[in-house]
Amino acid sequence: MPHITVTNGTTFEAPADKRLILALEDAGVDILHRCGGNARCTTCRVTFEAGEPDKMTVAEKIKLEAGNNVGKFRLSCQILCDHDMSVTPLMSKASEQLDDAGPRPMDAITPDAEWVTKE
Repeated sequence: MPHITVTNGTTFEAPADKRLILALEDAGVDILHRCGGNARCTTCRVTFEAGEPDKMTVAEKIKLEAGNNVGKFRLSCQILCDHDMSVTPLMSKASEQLDDAGPRPMDAITPDAEWVTKE
């Protein structure tokens, strides 16, 4: 199982092919997902200290390009835990002073994943 390390000191194993957003939340990491994990809002964004995936979904690419954010961060709702990663969540309930993170994302990547190579 892949090891996920969070810059706050949390380290855990994640089931292979679990969505990163769900792995983080299930491990108790405070991270937002206001759109429910559908690549629409960018509140689930993370930066990588190590292990950034070399592929992304078309939905993530479109969202990042639209905001001129390619290379600045990634969307954890569009990433599968298929290898070891070290990440920093950029938005949380605490940082944004919200009562909830947003609706829980579905188990499978939504919209349906169409993969492309990260540029």
